[in-house]
Amino acid sequence: MPVNTQPFHTDRTDISTNALRQIDHFQNSSRYVPHTNATFKQRYFFDDSYYKAGGPVFLYIGGETSGEDRFSNLETGIIQILMQATNGLGIILENRYYGESYPYGSSTTDELRFLTTEQTIADNAYFAQHATFPGVNATLTAPGTPWILYGGSLAGAQTAFSLKTYGGANGVLWGGIASSGTTKAKLAYVEWYDPIQKYGPQDCVASINAIVEKIDHVFETGNATAIRQMKAVFGLEALTNNGDFAMTIAFPLGGPMNYPTNTWQELNWHPAYSSDDFWLFCTNVTDLDAPENITQVDYALAQYTDGEPWINLGKYANYIKQYLIPICDGAPIDSIECFGTQNQTYFSDPSNSGDRSYLYSTCTESGLYQVARPYGPSLISRALQVNYTQQWCTWAFPAGEDSAIPSTPDLWRYNVFGGYNVSADRLAHIDGDQDVWLDICYHSHDAPLRLTPSPTEADLHP
Repeated sequence: MPVNTQPFHTDRTDISTNALRQIDHFQNSSRYVPHTNATFKQRYFFDDSYYKAGGPVFLYIGGETSGEDRFSNLETGIIQILMQATNGLGIILENRYYGESYPYGSSTTDELRFLTTEQTIADNAYFAQHATFPGVNATLTAPGTPWILYGGSLAGAQTAFSLKTYGGANGVLWGGIASSGTTKAKLAYVEWYDPIQKYGPQDCVASINAIVEKIDHVFETGNATAIRQMKAVFGLEALTNNGDFAMTIAFPLGGPMNYPTNTWQELNWHPAYSSDDFWLFCTNVTDLDAPENITQVDYALAQYTDGEPWINLGKYANYIKQYLIPICDGAPIDSIECFGTQNQTYFSDPSNSGDRSYLYSTCTESGLYQVARPYGPSLISRALQVNYTQQWCTWAFPAGEDSAIPSTPDLWRYNVFGGYNVSADRLAHIDGDQDVWLDICYHSHDAPLRLTPSPTEADLHP
């Protein structure tokens, strides 16, 4: 079938619109007492450049960012490819509590109580049944028109959960592709660093493991002088909190919850979307031609490890000083504008932001606190444990009149959709072996062995 090869609309104001959505889809659930009948404007973007009568609708789930951040998927990415191949219409739906799709003018604990997985996927199903597309002379609502969802990471999990809940033979949604869908919730996610351990440059990985082991040894001694001196080697002596120090020096790899620089996670097969920052980091850490004033730093802390030098410490520390510290643009090292996190006032600010929304979901349902393994080689310090991130939750979301967050995330509210076993008719799972989120995805090393019993099942559950 011939397809329309017109490019994506260049005037994006033509494709941005809003739809009224219920804040509360579950009026009979005690979880959301007191209920509300109020609505909010949920923003979506669409592209009908390739659409022809009879074509499907591809719904790209926005996930944990604004809709604009997903435009590339309509322009040159997977949705553009699928639209062109099938004469379909493509949509980006902005998740509730992100971008411009906030139900309230602020995000207090009470106002965030409707940011849950079940409310979010209910938005997807409701949208498919009621969506309109100004300028498109067709009714494209589900189930009369096939709606195929696509999402990556958190949005991939939401795609899978949407299909499981609202798909099937008599359902609203026809099919979906969950790309690196993080379908499993757990409290501590130590596996985040496993792909780096396995696939990263082994000379670099071994160096970081060895240095981190020595850092933890110094922490364990409790020697305040040694700890201050160790932090000073990195130019981070102002960080009195050991967790803040440990997180900061982990940033080139991927710091827990915060990624001020590109990391392993930003490596991509497509050069337009990839970053070489991780390779730059490892190249610096293992540089055989580093000057003597840098390599001599390897001996600066040897007195605390029975005279044993900290091989490549100088190059690691120099990278932090040269590439990390300058991003603070002169702000105090221990400030929230730089690398400090010990600021309750900052976390409790109820202003709407995507970071706050994501933290709320982390604290209430999904967990996945990036922490160090309790034993064995580790790329991050064991100063990074569950209580480090949990403190942010406590500061950020004090109890309100109608709602309070749990003391630790209610993981079952996320895992109830199936975890490693989530499946639905015409739901495909695509995961990457080198993805840091692999072990909370469908193809996790911890997932059960699966056998497809028949060709029919293989078609329905690819």
